[in-house]
Amino acid sequence: MKLFSNDLGVDLGTANVLIYVDGQGVVVREPCVVAVDKNTGKILEVGAAARNMLGRTPGNVVAMHPLKDGVISDHEMTVRMLQVLFRSASKASILTPKPRVVICVPSGVTEVEERSVINAAIEAGARRVYLIEEPLAAALGANLDISGPNGHMIVDIGGGTTDVAVLTLNGVAASSSLKVAGDSFDEAIGRYVRRRHGVVIGQTTAEDIKIKIGRVYDRPEDASMTVKGRDAKSGMPKELVLKSSEIAEVLWRPARQIADEVLSVLENTSPELVSDISENGITLTGGGSQLWGMDMLLTERTGIQCTIADDPSSCVAYGCGKSLAWINHMQEGPINIARKRIMRG
Repeated sequence: MKLFSNDLGVDLGTANVLIYVDGQGVVVREPCVVAVDKNTGKILEVGAAARNMLGRTPGNVVAMHPLKDGVISDHEMTVRMLQVLFRSASKASILTPKPRVVICVPSGVTEVEERSVINAAIEAGARRVYLIEEPLAAALGANLDISGPNGHMIVDIGGGTTDVAVLTLNGVAASSSLKVAGDSFDEAIGRYVRRRHGVVIGQTTAEDIKIKIGRVYDRPEDASMTVKGRDAKSGMPKELVLKSSEIAEVLWRPARQIADEVLSVLENTSPELVSDISENGITLTGGGSQLWGMDMLLTERTGIQCTIADDPSSCVAYGCGKSLAWINHMQEGPINIARKRIMRG
């Protein structure tokens, strides 16, 4: 049966969707954006093409993110986006049945949110759906050996959520999910530019600023960039120069919230595992971990060496892909993470 396997591992993120095909690796890497014609309900574009339309569409077209804070906010759009992406990832034929799909969910997910993810994937064409916790997938993708009793800590900073977890014996010993991540940094930049400079900028511009000159730790040179936006008072185009140092002050608060969450998870972890973590270090994954100085800030706050995984944006997708190897032993349907944790507690 393996000959015709078309199992998929899906990192359904707030910012991007990555799909791993068994035996082929990551074949789909698209922004999680859908452009729809409001009059007909027809999907016009999905992914990068739709992202380019954000803030640039005519009245009858709306470009939107169907996920918010790591969970589905628009069920129908998520289903239709997944249909398009599943089709491009798996070449369905008479010989291949519908794919079995492993999807990651944030560690703080509720049962209702889990069911929403499962239903969306089934409606989009999955035969069976299995869920895996995001930090667990991130650790597998970052090649951490979590099968033994040795403790490892992973901090996965995505677009909508930051997942912090301590992993041991292929399970999660302590974890927390925080709705402060990449999008929070973008929003903070947008608010600051409007308040301080009286210029309105779009979400895509805010993200550009974060990537090019954003930092949360001292940097030897103070980089700057020219930004174009709309004057809040006159509505006319306006150009301004932003410095890395002023953006650092804006990003400092959400970065500190992430650091506080890491410390709080360490406080709730057994001393034995904490001593393992201080030896093994903390691994950062997710696109948000690439913000300049994030690893240094967390190293300073925790006193534990933090390193960014190779290809941090793809770790969760690779982890979902690795978990396909034991898909036959996985439990189908909701994993009721919250309920299991209460029972363990």
